[in-house]
Amino acid sequence: MSMHLLQGDVTGTTRRTPSIRERIASVLEAAATPLTPADYLDLVNPLRSGTDLRGRIVEVRAETADSATLVIKPGRDWAGHVPGQYVRIGVAVDGVRLWRTYSLTHGPRPDRCISITVKAIADGVVSHHLVHSVRPGQMVQLGQAEGDFVLPVPIPRKLLLVTAGSGITPVIGMLRNLFSRAVPVETDIVLLHSALSRSEVIFGDELRAYAAEDRLRLVELHTDVDGLLDVADLDTIVPDLSERVTYACGPVGLLDALEAHHTPLGLPLHIERFRTTMVVAGEGGTVTFTNGTTVDADGATPILDAAENAGVLMPSGCRMGVCFGCVLPLREGAVRDLRNGAITTAAPGDGVQIQTCISAAAGPCQIDH
Repeated sequence: MSMHLLQGDVTGTTRRTPSIRERIASVLEAAATPLTPADYLDLVNPLRSGTDLRGRIVEVRAETADSATLVIKPGRDWAGHVPGQYVRIGVAVDGVRLWRTYSLTHGPRPDRCISITVKAIADGVVSHHLVHSVRPGQMVQLGQAEGDFVLPVPIPRKLLLVTAGSGITPVIGMLRNLFSRAVPVETDIVLLHSALSRSEVIFGDELRAYAAEDRLRLVELHTDVDGLLDVADLDTIVPDLSERVTYACGPVGLLDALEAHHTPLGLPLHIERFRTTMVVAGEGGTVTFTNGTTVDADGATPILDAAENAGVLMPSGCRMGVCFGCVLPLREGAVRDLRNGAITTAAPGDGVQIQTCISAAAGPCQIDH
């Protein structure tokens, strides 16, 4: 009896015949060297599943002179969001990949796109780039939606939404979601919004239309005419304040004042902070990275920001001390926690983990990166 060996060697060990798909992949791999077929797929179909999550900008729409809405088609691995949540956006500016966090500003969309609305801030490299420079067709990196600044189920019977400036962005997503439902929302909503002037109210026309349709009661305060919102006036502006659940987003001063007002009274309050509260820091110093780069950092600027401004590519996440995406080892020196002033030190050779987004240099220090 004879033995037939298919693709076998002299020892009788049988090797499987490669499939047609595997042969094609092998040819492509050889042709692509030193790149891989995945590199070419990134060019042809960057939004496919199984790769780093990206999005393609499909629309840039001005909202005010210094703010714009970006409509983005996310990759297939986008897992969706709950209105009020935020997303991390990675964008290349002058050859450096920078990450920032922005609230999602939409409800259900039939095109499955997502949207963020960005306000250009003073010295904001990324915000100015997104508002004034990006164009449809450009790609951005994406994280998945995060955050717990969301409305509960069931929706409270009475809501007070307090926003200022770009703090309206997570709230507009909530409103668009509520008002797009087939069954009308029965919630009694008061929206108290403060902006520098009427022309600088982001989504102003839309909010005023909601008010005209009796979907909510809108109270607009314009700093150039009305001055800053005084939380002590809340009882007058909203007489049934004690019956409402408050959601608030805006500058630190406003949120701190609301906490001081609501907490002693036992009133429910949910807040969203775009930036963690900072305190006055120390002298600053040089920050030396193990790759040889040295950065001069003052005592009030997070090490993450100082490094990025000097062109150092840094790991980052929420940028407010929550997600720990920016953690690096402090090998030597001292840093100050900008939230509470606490000093963290490391002796030569140590590897103390610090969050660079909320830590400032408190003298010369060395970081492993």
